[in-house]
Amino acid sequence: MTEESDTQTTQTDGDTLPGENRPAATRNSAGLLMLAAIAAIAVPVVIGLFLLRGGSDAPSADSPFPTEGGVATGGMGGSSEEPAKIPSGVLPFTDIQASDIVIEVDPSGAGAVLHVTTNQDVACAVTFGLTAQLGSIATDSDMAGGGHAVHQPLMKGLAPGAKYFYRVHAIGPDGALYQSELMQFTYDGEAVAARPTVTPPAPNVASQANVSGSSSQYSDAFSASNAIDGDLSTEWSTNGDGDDAFIVLKFADLMLIEGVGFRTREMTDGTSITLSYTVTVDGKTTYGPFEAGPGLAVSLVDFTGMELRFDIETSTGGNTGAIEVEVYGESEMWASSPHTEPPLAPSRKGKECSTSAPS
Repeated sequence: MTEESDTQTTQTDGDTLPGENRPAATRNSAGLLMLAAIAAIAVPVVIGLFLLRGGSDAPSADSPFPTEGGVATGGMGGSSEEPAKIPSGVLPFTDIQASDIVIEVDPSGAGAVLHVTTNQDVACAVTFGLTAQLGSIATDSDMAGGGHAVHQPLMKGLAPGAKYFYRVHAIGPDGALYQSELMQFTYDGEAVAARPTVTPPAPNVASQANVSGSSSQYSDAFSASNAIDGDLSTEWSTNGDGDDAFIVLKFADLMLIEGVGFRTREMTDGTSITLSYTVTVDGKTTYGPFEAGPGLAVSLVDFTGMELRFDIETSTGGNTGAIEVEVYGESEMWASSPHTEPPLAPSRKGKECSTSAPS
């Protein structure tokens, strides 16, 4: 939708406004004032819609960069088979693009990282989805905020083998808006899924706990509660705690624990990766260290308790934390009440204590 079509719609609506019996000059003056007010609101909204929906689907001019959307790990690649016209008022992303766009599997298994650099500091995001209407957005993973030239937004929640449409967007320090053509890539998550795994021995009951403490959190958006919300698109991040990071989960009932899991967060520069961690039960006995690393690492245990403190033992430093902390087991109350249906499926007895290879 162009600004011209918005103006036409506004003028048509204005013709039906009250006051048609007033003198022509008065009606025209009032109509112009109302038109200006509506335009002041409508124009930013239209620009915002273009950023989310990507504008029209008319063919565009050739790009000076290859149309290949990404040369990616695990056979994942991209193309611009259905390029789209850059909407009016938005500049081509190629005006500031300084490198090819490369998409690769994120080593944590959380999704795919889009890599691109620009010739000036800008705020960058990518919209993506299974259709040309997109529907999801990923912002740059640089937590420092502000504009920069090296961009690495992480697209999460991707299905292995699925083909995705995407666009890259940016806003410059002068307020200029930039947008790429509509491109495609196929997500190949098998590079992560093929790693050895340990199957969780029981349902994950971490969401039944409350986070009663943590070493720190980077901001409200990276709060410790994100570590037990079951959502892989959120994460808990500390404020530079490195190997001193910890999080405490408090259950209302005594729990029979058969396993623990840790899905580390990480930054694309290699920092913030948890390599090992320990679990202290009710402030007394410490178990581990257990192996972590990119992906979900499951370790089998056998203990009971109400309070579990996860301490990061070793890491690559920085803003360590977790996408998810998982606890596999059930409440002792439900386990000791055979005539009462438990809220979760019955668990299996696990081994006394062992560690796993990360998935």
